[in-house]
Amino acid sequence: MIPPFITGLFSVLLIAVAFGVGATLVNLPAHSQSAAAVESRTIEVVIDPATLRAKSALLYDVTSGEVLYQKNGQAQLPLASLTKLMSAQAVLAARPPGTVVRITARDLAPEGDWGLRAGDSVLLADLLKFGLVASSNDAMAAAAASLGGEYLTAMNRTAVSLGLIKTYFLNSTGLDVNDDTAGAYGSAFDVARMTAAFYKSYPTFFELSTHPTVSITAGERTLSAKATTVPLLDIPGFVGGKTGYTDLAGGNLSAIFDLDIGRPVVIVVLQSTEAGRFEDVRTIIESARTAQQQTQ
Repeated sequence: MIPPFITGLFSVLLIAVAFGVGATLVNLPAHSQSAAAVESRTIEVVIDPATLRAKSALLYDVTSGEVLYQKNGQAQLPLASLTKLMSAQAVLAARPPGTVVRITARDLAPEGDWGLRAGDSVLLADLLKFGLVASSNDAMAAAAASLGGEYLTAMNRTAVSLGLIKTYFLNSTGLDVNDDTAGAYGSAFDVARMTAAFYKSYPTFFELSTHPTVSITAGERTLSAKATTVPLLDIPGFVGGKTGYTDLAGGNLSAIFDLDIGRPVVIVVLQSTEAGRFEDVRTIIESARTAQQQTQ
């Protein structure tokens, strides 16, 4: 059952889309558009859907707003930790990265233990780094809690403003609420635009996922963790990405690649397997590059 505040947000969203909000294209930062003069030609990306483990997949050209490939791209599915992209966006829109956050026992309740302790004082920027790169649930829960009880409203309002009509959030981590309800839902198309929007606004945070490890300071301790995107680091043109995995969601992944100079694309796979999501992304970007070469 969808909570009443979500239903209300959906009503606002439908009105917004009717007046064109949903048609807004997201532009990436200047460095990705440095070759704006280079014409983005439509390419035909052909992939046998059966070769992808994902239930849903999508290749999105950020510059033109075109969907270059999709497999069930509008299906509404659990998002798992892809949710953290929206959590981070909502928090950064309201709080400066230098804000000091006091960790509480409640922040440590979500699944997983990344070494944070109740009473630790941690910079908001460090919590977001840990939440995005290592997919730390307690770090992202603490970052979201810094907004007080309004963080879910902020996340869902941001989804409305971006025209993400299949997307809503029930928590800040994407962890399953119970055996039947995920922490967030959305479509691959929505996730592609959410990813592009986050990168446009906060490229430095997004690009941290191109490093194999992440370290932060918590009190007098240094906490380190492996990046969840490590299997993508050897793919040329990798700009950054976010992983997700829960029992309900399966393996999820959203990543940006430079397909060509000045041509960033987002690849989203939903409900794949834990290992298969990385192979799905590799299959899609290799197919896109083959199609790109054939147009030159």
